[in-house]
Amino acid sequence: MASDITIRSAVGEDEQEVRVRIDEALQVFNAVERACTRFDPCSSLMRANARLEHWNRVGRVCFDALIEAHWAYRETAGRFDPRVLSDLVAMGYSRSLPFAEGNVLLDGGPRPDRPPMPFWRPRFREVSEEVMLGSHPVDLGGIAKGLAVRWASQVLAGGHGYLVEAGGDCYCAGTAPDGGPWRIAVEDPAGGTQPLAVLAIGDLACATSSVRLRRWKVGGKSVHHIVDPDTGQSGGEGLASVTVVATDPAVSEVWSKVLFLRGSDAIGELAAQRGLAAMWVDESGAVAASPGMECHVLWRAA
Repeated sequence: MASDITIRSAVGEDEQEVRVRIDEALQVFNAVERACTRFDPCSSLMRANARLEHWNRVGRVCFDALIEAHWAYRETAGRFDPRVLSDLVAMGYSRSLPFAEGNVLLDGGPRPDRPPMPFWRPRFREVSEEVMLGSHPVDLGGIAKGLAVRWASQVLAGGHGYLVEAGGDCYCAGTAPDGGPWRIAVEDPAGGTQPLAVLAIGDLACATSSVRLRRWKVGGKSVHHIVDPDTGQSGGEGLASVTVVATDPAVSEVWSKVLFLRGSDAIGELAAQRGLAAMWVDESGAVAASPGMECHVLWRAA
């Protein structure tokens, strides 16, 4: 997943039992990576992408991830659409890259907008764990990471407070080791060393979609990995990052992407309409939040 994974558990439990559960939770991430990565042609996802109009047995992990992705597609009226793999490849993002090491230049040139894709109607066979994806290949990307956080958290459930975090997606259960809420920093998407805000959450998830790392240049044009499914181009005009707090990490991940694609002019309206707890940073570095987020804000940069 090209992400560091952090699991923290509050004191008060048997140390050996905690270590066993943490090892089991880490195995969840390994299983999701093997099944859902787009960077391995042998993964369950990529084998299904190679046979789009055929039934493919993908196994339980990939099957459940695709079910969740289709639910998110319907819930957001198609604004979350995982069928952007071809767009990412066309922009040069065909392999896992060390974006954090500096400016990345990829082959290719500017592309015109493509027509919107048809309605997504994948087919599923629950008992045999088979899927037929349809006419466009799928990138599970962020939602798979959110699901991995969810499923790893379920392994840890039942004990004291804990935190599971992977690349900006996290779930915070119970209380932090100091007995208070978990405090989550909202990083500066411009790369500053100090956070722009600190959130207080408990028994909630938090996800941030940002273009700080996965931004590159193709044909002299700056692009990033958050693709507008209507055009096939990088979206989110005027925004640098969006953070969403919700009850579930995959839900937080999905809505952080959908809100990002609304751009700086329209994000506040959608967040308010949906009652979402959201915070966003525009390209100038200004921070704003929806009414639903204010109760979670401990501190915000002036």
